[in-house]
Amino acid sequence: MKKAIVTGANGFVGTAICKELCERGTEVIAVVRNEEENISALEGLEGLRIVYCDLSAFRDLAEKIPDRDAEALYHLAWVGTAGPLRADEKVQIRNVQAVCDTVWAAKEMNCPRFVFASSIMEYEIAAVMATEEKPGINTLYSSAKLAANYMARTIADSLGIEYIRAVISNIYGPGELSPRLVNTSLRKMLKGERCSFSPGEQMYDFIYIDDAAKAFAVIGEKGKADRTYYIGSEQPRPLKEFLTEMRDQVNPELEIGLGDLPFNGISLTYEEFDTGAVLRDTGFRPETGFPEGIRQTIQWLRDRGEA
Repeated sequence: MKKAIVTGANGFVGTAICKELCERGTEVIAVVRNEEENISALEGLEGLRIVYCDLSAFRDLAEKIPDRDAEALYHLAWVGTAGPLRADEKVQIRNVQAVCDTVWAAKEMNCPRFVFASSIMEYEIAAVMATEEKPGINTLYSSAKLAANYMARTIADSLGIEYIRAVISNIYGPGELSPRLVNTSLRKMLKGERCSFSPGEQMYDFIYIDDAAKAFAVIGEKGKADRTYYIGSEQPRPLKEFLTEMRDQVNPELEIGLGDLPFNGISLTYEEFDTGAVLRDTGFRPETGFPEGIRQTIQWLRDRGEA
């Protein structure tokens, strides 16, 4: 692939995708919200240039990007993926609008492929809504992601754009600063603090950041239109197995609180996903096993002085 556009380019996953594409010799147009954003991880990448554009102005993205030869647009920009903004309906509705706006902009830029960064949480909210359970307010994020996927795919198909959905499981690794499970738990373990978890019987999956970036790169180039690609390992397991492996990489003698907390969420079977689609269509298979990925993440934390 000669040229690609990446929105949300300075985020944890966006940065990794930009790096991977640049390493493959792809010219990357990195879309970043504004000049106050931290772009240090993108600086110096060969073949990358930055375009500043707020999410609210994505409908006019074609005016900021005069290029008409990008082969794929990776849409990762999203406000409120974690924290209190997950429960803000106005923020989440604006995210949905931005996704639709970006599809229209892709058409104006003659970009033939649109890759949408989706989430397994869309499956969780769909499962909740099929029951009489009361959805928590944070599921507004999941609902917005689901709506964005349906709407963007419909618009893309009407415009003749190849739409590809990438369902992210749980991405971890160096560079992550969010309060997600691996990031938060490893920091506590490295300080010798007790971590409290549910019994961990529910199925779970993780993929190392470098592997996730490679998966995104190959589906943008070789993926099939209107297909959903699962971005994870090929072997989901009970969560407690991952948590134990994390503990063992830090200190096998460290006590972790499996069962300290109740599990009140939705447990997916992972039969909902075609975990082999990326391999079949692109030939790519994740290369970094979970223990090795955790070791590299621990080293990164130590290099930052956080352990």
